Amino acid sequence: MAQNAPAAQAPTQSQMQPAVATPSDAQLQKFTGAAQKVSGLAETYRPRIESAKDDAAREKIFKEADEKMVKVVNADGLTVDEFNGIGQAVEQNPQLQQRVREIAQSKTPAKAKSGG
Repeated sequence: MAQNAPAAQAPTQSQMQPAVATPSDAQLQKFTGAAQKVSGLAETYRPRIESAKDDAAREKIFKEADEKMVKVVNADGLTVDEFNGIGQAVEQNPQLQQRVREIAQSKTPAKAKSGG
């Protein structure tokens, strides 16, 4: 049942070793920004995919979502392979997970402060 999981993950992952063993801070910054956008796209497209009338409609929506995800990853300065490689490295390394959380929090503007 979970084989056709709707757009929850970034573009297709290969079964190779991670492209990036230990990503630099700059790569983690790019990854975090791209991952937040990819996640937002996945949330936007999930209901559309789930409510599609048939497989053909679902496939069309999924392909559109995939193309947009590739564009946001590329716009943040990463290839899909780099994005997936960093994602794998982060999954396997609790220290990287913590660093990504810190970066994500720093990217989220604090509501109480004005940016000046």
